[in-house]
Amino acid sequence: MLRALEIRDMLIIDRLELDFRPGLNVLTGETGAGKSILLDSLGFVLGWRGRAELVRAGADQGEVIAVFDLASDHAAWDVMRDAGLPVDGELILRRVNTADGRKTGWVNDRRVSGEVLRRLSDTLVELHGQHDDKGLLDPKGHRAILDEYAVAGPAQEAVRLAWRKVGAARKDLAQAREALEKVRAEEDFLRHAVAELEALSPEPGEEAVLDTRRRQMQAAEKIRADIAQASSALGYEGAEGAMSGALRWLEGASEKADGRLDSPIEALVRAMAELDEAARGVADCLDALDFNPSELEDTEERLFALRGLARKHQVAADDLASLTEELGARLAALDAGEAQIGALEAAVKDAEISYTDAAKSLTELRQKAAVRLDKGVASELEPLKMGRAVFQTEVAEAPDGPEGRDAVTFRVATNPGAPAGALNKIASGGELSRFLLALKVALHEEAGQGVTMIFDEIDRGVGGATADAVGRRLKALADAGQVLVVTHSPQVAALGAHHWRVAKRVEEGMTLSEVVPLDADERETELARMLSGDTVTDAARAAARALLAG
Repeated sequence: MLRALEIRDMLIIDRLELDFRPGLNVLTGETGAGKSILLDSLGFVLGWRGRAELVRAGADQGEVIAVFDLASDHAAWDVMRDAGLPVDGELILRRVNTADGRKTGWVNDRRVSGEVLRRLSDTLVELHGQHDDKGLLDPKGHRAILDEYAVAGPAQEAVRLAWRKVGAARKDLAQAREALEKVRAEEDFLRHAVAELEALSPEPGEEAVLDTRRRQMQAAEKIRADIAQASSALGYEGAEGAMSGALRWLEGASEKADGRLDSPIEALVRAMAELDEAARGVADCLDALDFNPSELEDTEERLFALRGLARKHQVAADDLASLTEELGARLAALDAGEAQIGALEAAVKDAEISYTDAAKSLTELRQKAAVRLDKGVASELEPLKMGRAVFQTEVAEAPDGPEGRDAVTFRVATNPGAPAGALNKIASGGELSRFLLALKVALHEEAGQGVTMIFDEIDRGVGGATADAVGRRLKALADAGQVLVVTHSPQVAALGAHHWRVAKRVEEGMTLSEVVPLDADERETELARMLSGDTVTDAARAAARALLAG
């Protein structure tokens, strides 16, 4: 509920403090007295987009403060939590407009953007009038209004979940198809490359091993002849044989040499032992350098094949093994692609079936609620002197989406046999007001939710018994919460629980607007003025008393 509204230096209001109450609050006054300024000021603090120039002439800035009393489960608290604002039991909105056009807003003394104020306003206030382009007159919101009336929350959530699953399944299928098309474009290359690589079967580190072995064999080929010749020179036909013969000769002559040959013989024995060790070493080297000439050819052939493939695929030779695995996996994906696509297509179909079932259930729920709503509005139109008019909630097929596959439009026909059309295009001003009121009364039990409803001259163009019927329906709405009505109808004003008069005054050559709460006697005078005009007659007073008694 809107508990208080404080306005300073806005348009022709210098300072104004209003304390609103539950029930039906009515504001009356002559045309141009400033009633619309109250709504402009309230809209300003709620973040609505309205007049560009709101600051009173001569003032540095204008300011509006609105105080709301809300239940602990009110939707506004969720908005505040989402915005990171403290929730402490009271909601105070404050907004300032400087003379140069800058606007600044606060919620419970925390600075906020206009967007946060507008999100809060959606949970706090509903404005209804002949030229309202939001709320009930906006066809874009009709589906949401019907869903709220139908208590369709669980069914809506089921549809949204099913739609998300359809989207995810379609995305997976599209990605798989795209990947498959890319692989198909290189199928010939993949099959040839994988066959070539698998035939070679490269291993990590193989190039270095082959290169080392090749160098060894090439080097052995160059030095082996020299080493073999050296081996022959050291053998029996060479140094070994000559030294053995020399030893035999010396040993044969040593007995007659009186010991003079002992040292040479010992030295020669040592030399022969060293020669034998050298010969064995040379022989071992020859054995190590011994290779099959075809091995060098095979090694070079494989090494060149590895390096050729590496250049072909523009990778290092050591990376050929991992490339073989990578290309093999891509080829396997190609071969398995059709089966994967089939499985994903089946998943999309299953998700679409689930979505269709959920959307169908939501459609049926909406259609049943539409019938109830149409009956409820029709029952309200009769006492509003529009018994021959027709209100129809049209649930038509729409493209699939997260909110289902229905488009909802409120359509009316003002006379039997007349073509039905959009609510805001068919009805005249007075008829539109009554259609809106009938619809709001039919909706109010489901749509109240602690929202303050404001009706701006919704009774324009009606009078007498019709105006009385309008007032009684506004009062019925107010019984469940809070309703503010700006009215020119004495019949409506008489039914208010609380009454304020809006008037102009001139102070030091400046026109200002003021709002005065009325007591019982003042209400009688105001209603008499509304009935008779500038001159309040006894008859008008009597009529006013009758309305108040009524």
